[in-house]
Amino acid sequence: MDLYNNIKALHLIFVITWFAGLFYIVRLFVYQIEAQSKPSPEKEILGAQYKIMTYRLWYIITWPSAVLATLFALTLLHLNPGWIYMPWMQVKLGFVVLLFAYHFKCHQIYKQLQNDDTRYSSNFMRLWNEGATIILFAVVFLVILKNAIDWIYGVVGIIGFSILIMLGFKFYKNIRKKNNS
Repeated sequence: MDLYNNIKALHLIFVITWFAGLFYIVRLFVYQIEAQSKPSPEKEILGAQYKIMTYRLWYIITWPSAVLATLFALTLLHLNPGWIYMPWMQVKLGFVVLLFAYHFKCHQIYKQLQNDDTRYSSNFMRLWNEGATIILFAVVFLVILKNAIDWIYGVVGIIGFSILIMLGFKFYKNIRKKNNS
């Protein structure tokens, strides 16, 4: 049992650092995109600095955390194979697949921005950041409640909260735009 709990603790630590990396990388994407509209030489200085920061975060923290979290998760499933047959675990694994899709899309955006290819607005990136939050809420509720249905209330709540935040953001943006005019 000590081995299982130690592996579980390591899995949780790397899940936390993985999500921290995903949250912060998208925030850096916002800053990197906004730096593109700055005048020279500020644009070039900030652009170069954000490229270094995103590179270090992505390859030193986020990717290794994703790999280690996955390896420890597979070890946990190997040590307790009965979990795979639990409905809540199957739903959780579906969210893990979504998390990997989110991660790979972030990798694609990272590569584009490293090549000065800006395809998304900073507002899109702010919305994109909510994707990881929704996945995190869903997985935590699933793991804690161990119920394939009750997690829906938590996810609906976070989606509602996210909508309120985005409406507030739009309202603030309109006020800021009006005051600058």
